[in-house]
Amino acid sequence: MTAATPRERMLRLLSLLQTGRRWAAGELAAALGAPPRTLRRDIEQLRALGYPVESVRGPGGYYRLVAGAALPPLMLEDDEAIATALGLRLAAAGGTEAADRAAAKLRRVLPAPLRRRTDELLAAVEVGAPGHPQPSPETLGDLAAAIAARRRVVLDHTGPRGSSRRTVDPFRLVRLRQRWYLFGWDLDRRDWRTFRLDRIAGPRPTGDVFPPRDLPADDLAEHLRRRFRAPSAHQVVLVLHADARDAAARLHRVDGTLHPLDDGRCRYTADVDSYEWLATVLVLTDLEFTVEEPAGFAGYLAATAERLLRGAGRVPPAGGDVGPRA
Repeated sequence: MTAATPRERMLRLLSLLQTGRRWAAGELAAALGAPPRTLRRDIEQLRALGYPVESVRGPGGYYRLVAGAALPPLMLEDDEAIATALGLRLAAAGGTEAADRAAAKLRRVLPAPLRRRTDELLAAVEVGAPGHPQPSPETLGDLAAAIAARRRVVLDHTGPRGSSRRTVDPFRLVRLRQRWYLFGWDLDRRDWRTFRLDRIAGPRPTGDVFPPRDLPADDLAEHLRRRFRAPSAHQVVLVLHADARDAAARLHRVDGTLHPLDDGRCRYTADVDSYEWLATVLVLTDLEFTVEEPAGFAGYLAATAERLLRGAGRVPPAGGDVGPRA
């Protein structure tokens, strides 16, 4: 095997240290295929370049890359660089200008083969702009810092009934249906409240530390999704003649739950406001299905099918043959 060049060895060392683990000197030298003296010299070179490498001597000693005062160059594997580029594209589509700048910087430093792969992926991906106003990165950052420090905030919120100043203990930022929400304890209402971030202005920490509280649900996003969902007029249960993975990909237009069955089919339960909309979705997905309940949906489909067949000229008078009319 050809010995690694000093540059290749340094890049390998940096990649190993950026895993965040503690490396014993002998283990790290073996991973590099270099003697301990060379390892020590490479560590010093990394420190000279601004990488804060911590070292502890003696039994149990180790090397570890720790957080520094400045952001040093970052080593990414090929798949990590592609994932980063795609994530920045998604963030930029959400209106984050900083993501565009970061993506441009990343592209400039990618090796030519990897840059081509990344460009091909991004050229093939079409990311639609969000259909709703997005919060500023500053608002997201300020609220995230308050949540991490458990700092109470005062904010100006504009709702359907006008503007109000609220004092809130912030607990979570939730992204749901292309909108950002702050979920927190409203001290004025003495209850949990959800605030759309695009309707919040100037969140300011008060300096007070708020006490911990049990959240109303472990899965907060699903909890909010149920709260936001309008009361449904009907619950429909179908057996879809497709596996759950295929059905999930083709039934994205209607919220519902899928439970796999043993024979490659799945049971689909949906809460819908009208039979008309679900029938339209089923036609568009081209899935074979059987109605389990309610009988009203089965009757609606039968009546609709008869009307469509009459329109196509394929329902004859009683006792006649089925076929197109002359």
